[in-house]
Amino acid sequence: MSNFLMWCKKRIIALPTFLLANIWLVIVLAPIYFMVLSSLRRQGTYVTANPWVPSGPLSLHQYSVVFHAGLGSYLLNSVIVTAACVVLTLLLSLVAAFRMMRGTSRFSGISLRLIAFGIAVPIQAIVIPLYIIIDKIGLYDTLTALILVMSASAIPVSVLIMISYVRDIPRELLDAMAADGAGEWRIFFSLIVPLSRPVLATVGIYDGINVWNNFLLPLILTQSNSTAVLPLGLYKFQSQFGIDVPAVMAAVLLSAIPLLVLYISMRRQFVNGLSGIAMR
Repeated sequence: MSNFLMWCKKRIIALPTFLLANIWLVIVLAPIYFMVLSSLRRQGTYVTANPWVPSGPLSLHQYSVVFHAGLGSYLLNSVIVTAACVVLTLLLSLVAAFRMMRGTSRFSGISLRLIAFGIAVPIQAIVIPLYIIIDKIGLYDTLTALILVMSASAIPVSVLIMISYVRDIPRELLDAMAADGAGEWRIFFSLIVPLSRPVLATVGIYDGINVWNNFLLPLILTQSNSTAVLPLGLYKFQSQFGIDVPAVMAAVLLSAIPLLVLYISMRRQFVNGLSGIAMR
């Protein structure tokens, strides 16, 4: 009898959490459901039909419309820029965190202060000097300019997150590998990188979302349609298909799919990384 009462007590205590979780799930899924359903309608049925109930002919016509309008090119540019920025940022940030953790000279401390100072300077405050520099070196209206500038802007936060994680790796492991004759790069790739997978996933998703959704830098540093990324493409679609809501919904939904795939593929490492960072 006591076990049954204990079981009931646990269920009663967990009931508010269960209800709140389901309410939050409905809040999150409702806009996604609305967006998917709207993207499958045509403009005429979108205006007249109930927006929450599937009715009338549903088709993928709007997806064909936005792809013919250039969404595929914008999507490809965003994938290239985001992937390059994430890889470059993670590699440079982890190398910097490793060297600062291993270094004992004043240079390591000065480097850390300079990187921390980079967080205090918002990218919006230096867009004009960035534009002038990029134009002077001949990289204006190129994806290379976006990759370099976005990676540089993401490095300060990434380094500060990673260095707190790398510092907790037992130094005995590093000393043991060094005693066996392993060099700095061997230690980095064989020990630091595998042990840092959770924080790499966390920082990678964080930086990937920021790069993917960045609107200001592509607006300032690019001009032609051939180098436009998704945020600029969606802005153009809003002007082009302002009346055709289903077409805009289809474009927005397609722009969110890569981020969803990124999170699903790295969610376990992401949660582990957040747990590890929170406990430090």
